[in-house]
Amino acid sequence: MNTAGHSEATEHRGLELTPFRGLRYDPDRVGSLAAVTSPPYDVVVRPDGLHHLESSDPHNIVRLILPQAATPSARNEQAAETLHRWLSEGVLATDPEPGLYIYEQRDGAGMLQRGIIGTLRVSDPGEQVVLPHEDVMPHIVADRAALMRATSANLEPLLLTYRGDGSANSTADLIERTADLPPLLSTTTEDGFSHRLWSVTAPADLAAIQTDLARHQALIADGHHRWATYRRLRAEHPSPSPWDHGLVLLVDTARYPLRVRAIHRLLHDLPVDRAVAALHGLFRVRRLVAPLPEALEVLADAACEGNAFLLAGDGSFHLVDRPDPDLLARTIPADRPAAWRTLDATVLHATLLEHVWHIPEDSPAHIAYIHDTAATVAKAERDGGTAVLMHPVREEVVRDLARQGITMPRKSTSFGPKPASGLVLRTLDL
Repeated sequence: MNTAGHSEATEHRGLELTPFRGLRYDPDRVGSLAAVTSPPYDVVVRPDGLHHLESSDPHNIVRLILPQAATPSARNEQAAETLHRWLSEGVLATDPEPGLYIYEQRDGAGMLQRGIIGTLRVSDPGEQVVLPHEDVMPHIVADRAALMRATSANLEPLLLTYRGDGSANSTADLIERTADLPPLLSTTTEDGFSHRLWSVTAPADLAAIQTDLARHQALIADGHHRWATYRRLRAEHPSPSPWDHGLVLLVDTARYPLRVRAIHRLLHDLPVDRAVAALHGLFRVRRLVAPLPEALEVLADAACEGNAFLLAGDGSFHLVDRPDPDLLARTIPADRPAAWRTLDATVLHATLLEHVWHIPEDSPAHIAYIHDTAATVAKAERDGGTAVLMHPVREEVVRDLARQGITMPRKSTSFGPKPASGLVLRTLDL
């Protein structure tokens, strides 16, 4: 990208988004585009949602992003074989010329999100170009890296946000002009969201987007583990190589604000009665006899006053709030900013999981992270575990911490709507 005359962009490099030849499903080779899409790999509720997606269409993208086999190596080999077979059969085909892709999501309640999909230069944290806000779990990064190595592909885009300035030549204006044209594809998924995709290939438009984005930094909204994977794989391959870039969706939240929701925890081996008993004298615990929506309203009210959680799994809800200040002082590191020390996720991980319940946060055998509230409760009730329901963090808190270089506890937030997986992929071999 030519940045002559833009000394700030040259010095800071900024966001460098590159066109690529998208890999997309041939609509004539699949039942429907909606039937081959999936939520991102870490949003699929397993095993129920996984089985549902696998049965929706034999070519559903979940067979690539969450392959099923007896061992990790067998899973990755299966994903690679499936991808190569779909390519040879023409189920997936590359677009004829490189481009950036405008992506739109819309629901029936007035939610509209538009952004741009491309391959972003993978940068180091010290460059302050892409800001993470959460820690990552090494075993998940290793899992995603092994899958990407085996398939030599970016199978789903990360969700990144930036704050546009509303200038007349901004990327957002070009996106809106493009959205008036006939799309490459249009489909509605079973969650009620409609999806449309356009390709931008005109050199002048591509140059305008690249020049505009070079002035910005981005916040990782969804995809911390995949961004860490991109960085690991870039380090493994001598530059220049296709691994210098990774597939992302960039959304200007000044124009299209995202929703911020919580990610809940499912504690597999801790029944609710034991979880509640361990809190005696450390937190206030009140049993609620109310349906889930009303219980979440009570949680929201309590969260305005301080740290609060809902426990579920025994057919009712237990509001946990008003932690003992001495307990927090003993268990939460004092060398972090107040905004970090008072986060619900910090109190959950540093105080409840580590010191009260003695549950390792990085063990899939003990804890699962689930985005869907009702699904978390249902699985806890069915399996005899404890659902810990969280209240979401405000976006401004997330962004402020990220700019200070402070990462929140892992799986602290869920930004959305997330891009559907399966609409556009990237293979590094073409």
